[in-house]
Amino acid sequence: MKTITESFGSMVFDERVMKATLSASVYSSLEKTIHEGARLDATVADAVASAMKDWAVLRGATHYTHWFQPLTGITAEKHDSFITPSPDGGVIMEFSGKELIKGEPDASSFPSGGLRATFEARGYTAWDPTSYAFIKDNTLCIPTAFCSYGGEALDKKTPLLRSMEALNRQALRILRLFGNSTAKYVHTSVGPEQEYFLIDKEMYLKRKDLVYTGRTLFGAKPPKGQEMDDHYFGVIKPRVAAFMEDLNQELWKLGVLAKTEHNEVAPAQHELAPIYTTTNVATDHNQLTMELLQKTASRHHLVCLLHEKPFAGVNGSGKHNNWSMTTDDGSNLFTPGATPYENAQFLLFLCAVIKAVDDYQDLLRISVATAGNDHRLGANEAPPAVMSIFLGNELTSILEAIETDTPYFAEKRSKMKLGVDVLPKFTKDTTDRNRTSPFAFTGNKFEFRALGSSDSIACVNIMLNTAVAESLKIYADRLEHAKDFPSALHAMIRKTIKDHKRIIFNGNGYDDTWIREAVKERGLLNYRTTPDCLPHLLDQKNVELLTTHKVFTPAELSSRMEIILENYCKSITIEATTMVDMVMKEILPAISSYTLEMAQIARTKQEVDASLSCVYEKEVLHQLTGLSQRIHSQVQALSDHLVALQELSDTCRTAFQIRDVILPSMCTLRVACDEAELLCPKRLWPFPTYGDLLFGVW
Repeated sequence: MKTITESFGSMVFDERVMKATLSASVYSSLEKTIHEGARLDATVADAVASAMKDWAVLRGATHYTHWFQPLTGITAEKHDSFITPSPDGGVIMEFSGKELIKGEPDASSFPSGGLRATFEARGYTAWDPTSYAFIKDNTLCIPTAFCSYGGEALDKKTPLLRSMEALNRQALRILRLFGNSTAKYVHTSVGPEQEYFLIDKEMYLKRKDLVYTGRTLFGAKPPKGQEMDDHYFGVIKPRVAAFMEDLNQELWKLGVLAKTEHNEVAPAQHELAPIYTTTNVATDHNQLTMELLQKTASRHHLVCLLHEKPFAGVNGSGKHNNWSMTTDDGSNLFTPGATPYENAQFLLFLCAVIKAVDDYQDLLRISVATAGNDHRLGANEAPPAVMSIFLGNELTSILEAIETDTPYFAEKRSKMKLGVDVLPKFTKDTTDRNRTSPFAFTGNKFEFRALGSSDSIACVNIMLNTAVAESLKIYADRLEHAKDFPSALHAMIRKTIKDHKRIIFNGNGYDDTWIREAVKERGLLNYRTTPDCLPHLLDQKNVELLTTHKVFTPAELSSRMEIILENYCKSITIEATTMVDMVMKEILPAISSYTLEMAQIARTKQEVDASLSCVYEKEVLHQLTGLSQRIHSQVQALSDHLVALQELSDTCRTAFQIRDVILPSMCTLRVACDEAELLCPKRLWPFPTYGDLLFGVW
């Protein structure tokens, strides 16, 4: 049996393999592309392709695919075998540089938001050498970008790479001003914490709502939920532990730095967290993680739910995006050092983030906007829809001292005293953590907590990278022409603090008084739903930001808004249609069956002895009859709303109609059905209950 160090990355064509299989000149050229962002030298492609193929075939691969991330939110792949006919009637295994560099999937069959018509089918995938190729299911997977025949980006990777280049350009300008002439590249690094639910597969298959939508559309609250706080960090159940062990092995083979695993707050909820790596690679790895979570769960007769809110009444699932900036020589630009108040470079980069989050609150909210995530944000289990930054007491005090031009007296770092001699003493941090903040500084990185569990992390990092690049550009433009750099730098930092301190909040983000203060007193944005925020993607300031830094074209931006809104509309329409189907075919028949049963019991009792009491049976009969009438009326109303929805041709109007009419109608219908569930016996209820699902895995 291989050790972890032996198996880690064994299915990845990484630099260890490149060094062993490529010539020195080819490896050197490719290394510059990977680490310094140098333009890819096409002449090395044949040598790399040949080495990749030999390595992959040796490990059992028979096919290759250009693995890409279209605007569906999941990955895509088309498999081609390595075989080529030989003159003797057999085959040989070949893979050319041309096949490595370029593929041609159908661009009209993926979401394009109007960039491609059905008859405009040609599209291209282009090799991304900054993310290593890997073997999955006996197929060599080559990470690629995806674009249309006209060059428009039809994926999430291309804009992400553009945003990383934009940030690199501006960050290097700032570093040069501080005398750093050796850094060649600044990249962002991310470690996305992934939350998920595990339920029994047999139970899952009995619920149409889970199968069709990924979340429960009905379900009465069980006697026990998460009230006891006994699941969080609790002992991992044997079946779940076996799943996690298997998952880790699969992830490690693919070079995914899976590090932390634990039970989350809600029953049946868990979390996996990796060590952070370059944003582009982290994005690829998170897509692989979500895929392997579901595949591995299936092997264990489980189902992994990645929906943001699969169960009402307990916490939903998010994905914390831990984000930092690092130079090619390993220097973290968000490390405060022992004396952050004297670290001008750190303070300037900190201010760049503060300015970016304040100036582009709407883009950060838009980057996490989905129908599923609308259930979480502001629900006292996830950050509110209002964006704010938590800095902690020490950094906040430093910024206040700079703004007011008063001396800063550093807080003395004290030792933790736990009152037991045998326990170790350790230095207490100068600030607490804040899990209610959407955007929290956590030592040497920022943690963006608003991201939904099923989302690609590409979108939020595109917006974050670009917004910070804009702040740094403004700083560099001014400071490069400053006659007195220290004075200009101090003035720049001080101005940023004064102009953007409204975005800094260290208190309880779940408190309703904060939301009122944020909106009414500080003027911060509060876009509660996807239809509220998404049209602002095309606000002039946002279009200027994203086009000036060449992250998106105007057409690409318009297409993204159309695709996300359309996805919102389709997702909820499917949910509403599923509700109608379940009510008509399962719930109402179950209520009728129990109503008939209770009527027969009451009649039989009266026939045996007219003096026998039938109070219970009659009470249940009255309640069920009333509920069935309510449910039937409400399901008919929902059906009528769905029919009316089809008459709307404008996506924005459709989205607002869904928000204002369809969703409230769904909520009303659910309340009545959940009441009926509490009255009906379990043997007659047509699908597994919340108690079955949340406590059914051991």
